[in-house]
Amino acid sequence: MLKDKVIIVAGGAGLLGSEFVKAIAENNGTAIIGDSDEKKGRKTKTDILRNLRNGRVDFIVLDITSLKSIKAMIKKVHLKYGKIDALVNSAFPKNRNYGKYFFDVQYKDFCENLNTHLGGYFLTSQQAALYFKQQGYGNIVNIASIYGVIPPKFEIYQGTKMTMPVEYAMIKSALIHLTKYMAKYLKGMNIRVNAISPGGIFDNQPDLFVKAYNNLCLNKGMLGKKDLNGTLVYLLSEMSKDLNGQNITVDGGFTL
Repeated sequence: MLKDKVIIVAGGAGLLGSEFVKAIAENNGTAIIGDSDEKKGRKTKTDILRNLRNGRVDFIVLDITSLKSIKAMIKKVHLKYGKIDALVNSAFPKNRNYGKYFFDVQYKDFCENLNTHLGGYFLTSQQAALYFKQQGYGNIVNIASIYGVIPPKFEIYQGTKMTMPVEYAMIKSALIHLTKYMAKYLKGMNIRVNAISPGGIFDNQPDLFVKAYNNLCLNKGMLGKKDLNGTLVYLLSEMSKDLNGQNITVDGGFTL
């Protein structure tokens, strides 16, 4: 489905990003891991290629908050492959104070996390769109969240030390609107911009939380790391060529 497509995955060494890279490679695309963690990025590349002998995976250092880094990445990919077909924004930058309860969040931390995460998605998308405009086509997929669509269901966190960070909700809701904004702004440039809003991804959360979360789903409950791959590959393929400015929710019915 992705034969000969060159696709950058920002945050490609992360929990979801690494699965996206595998899915792209498995579908005959060339996946570029863009990540600020060079050691982890190179290991991700090695591990994927070890298990996928005919896959095409590359790694380039990428800091989504640095204009210089983004431009350097785009230039390197272009010089090596001659084109860039798509960008997947799946990075998850956050500072050490991220994730505190609402009344404990400091203003400077709130601003820093919005600047790096939402700001980084904006900057990377902006520079990719400039490249795509010159190239004559392009595709951007943003990873948002169900908590950019609905308010948090705080009851599922009761009895745990977890919470739904206010920064996350603000970032992801704004990201969905940024997706629509870009799709409209780029009208006539042959550039598509869509988003995926996943539900909760299982990552060894406390059993109490997982049980409470699963009770609100329609079927299996929390998503696995690979459960977004089908939607992503669809958005990156020509099968979705007429889909633009949309947000696809993949959550097992949690938001119903």
